Amino acid sequence: MPSITHMALVELEKAGILKFVISQNVDSLHLRSGIPREKLAELHGNSFREICPSCGVEYMRDFEIETIGMKKTPRRCSDVKCGSRLKDTVLDWEDALPPVEMNPAEENCRMADVVLCLGTSLQITPACNLPLKSLRGGGKIVIVNLQQTPKDKKASLVVHAPVDKVIAGVMRHLNLWIPPYVRVDLFQINLDQYSRPSRSDKYVKWALRVGSVHRPKAPSPFVQSVEVSFSDRPDLKTAILNKQPFKLKRRKQITSAMIRTPLFGS
Repeated sequence: MPSITHMALVELEKAGILKFVISQNVDSLHLRSGIPREKLAELHGNSFREICPSCGVEYMRDFEIETIGMKKTPRRCSDVKCGSRLKDTVLDWEDALPPVEMNPAEENCRMADVVLCLGTSLQITPACNLPLKSLRGGGKIVIVNLQQTPKDKKASLVVHAPVDKVIAGVMRHLNLWIPPYVRVDLFQINLDQYSRPSRSDKYVKWALRVGSVHRPKAPSPFVQSVEVSFSDRPDLKTAILNKQPFKLKRRKQITSAMIRTPLFGS
């Protein structure tokens, strides 16, 4: 889940103070929190993102991609004119940083008035040298980290403290609130008929299944329970599904049903 700092950065971006985010993490939390993709460089990739090597379309998933090292995944590009096999975006140790992420990171560091280094050891090259590019244009470096870093002597301000605590104080000083994280997940509901009734039989066997929109046949990783009630049949009991995969089988004469979950997607 995005932290206080993640959500504070979103508010700073909306206020026009934060111009760009450079991340070495692959957890997708900056995107989940609401940082626009065009204002984010994920130098080491994203465990939840696939990319089409042919047309460049990116696909965000609610599950971790099965591979690393920019290898092919089991899925294909959904563009009917393309259909190429997708690749993961997480770098392996021997992989060079992708220019599509590194170039905007370098450009924004050169233009920055202040580069905030939050919760990083600043030891992994070449990313650790990016803040230094701001110095040539008269910019400053501010480092917030529990331990010392190799770049502390280059910084105008160094704070050895938890990042969440420091950022919360900064937001109070700026009179800006830290928005709560509201999670939105996409899920899919399938209603399948698996028996054809005879002329004398008014009933039909059917099955209802709730799963991830990204992998309909797989368990949904975020929906914890599903409540199914039948609006046209008050005599039928409401079904509570707490075990994944969420699946309900019935042999009833049903014309409509209402489905509720604690998390709503679109």
